Amino acid sequence: MTIMQLIPAIDLKNGQCVRLKQGLMNQATVFSDRPAETALHWKEQGARRLHLVDLDGAFAGEPRNLQAIRDILAAVSSDIPVQLGGGIRDLHTIEKYLGLGLQDVIIGTAAVKNPDFVRQACREFAGHIIVGLDAKEGMVAIDGWAVVTEHHVNDLAKRFENDGVNAIIYTDIGRDGMMSGVNIEATVRLAQAVDIPIIASGGLTDLEDIRALAQAAQHGVAGAITGRAIYEGSIDFAQAQKLADSLTAA
Repeated sequence: MTIMQLIPAIDLKNGQCVRLKQGLMNQATVFSDRPAETALHWKEQGARRLHLVDLDGAFAGEPRNLQAIRDILAAVSSDIPVQLGGGIRDLHTIEKYLGLGLQDVIIGTAAVKNPDFVRQACREFAGHIIVGLDAKEGMVAIDGWAVVTEHHVNDLAKRFENDGVNAIIYTDIGRDGMMSGVNIEATVRLAQAVDIPIIASGGLTDLEDIRALAQAAQHGVAGAITGRAIYEGSIDFAQAQKLADSLTAA
């Protein structure tokens, strides 16, 4: 069984570490104005990977929090891999980010609007591309979740099976930042529909979610991104990762 990896999220807005509710920029809670220190904290708590989101970049379509990203990478990237999404629309941006020291970049909106871009990115930067699919009631949303498309997440995910992406991050928009539990059923259905590792995102609340995700590991759910729960304390990160290890190591 695949070991379930928990991945702390650091969402960047105006250089600060924030969390949103359902992706709404006007529903941001600031947790720290020192993202690099936040990154170091999660590394010290046992994180094996970090998940960054340039929220301003997601809306602008280009990088907007470069200094904070550089600070985080300078603090931790030699020890643990860091992945980032938000505003990645072209190969030049990917090259720039990987040059800074990021391990993986996450293509979201651009993957939906132009699936061929994912194929091209995987050829140019093999082993460094993740696709992010965000869905509301199963339908993929783009442009910072402002637009819900007519694409079902499972159907769209199948387009990327032969491109060589490392993983698909699946976010249930309705649960993101709401502390309402992970949508395990939808996540498992997606994992069963494609032969690509799935990383769950949105709604992780407590250790019961960790136990449910650990059971889902056998279906191809390889990890889970956690944000508000570890910032507000409903989950102790170190304890949660230890539990995930014990449940999926066998």
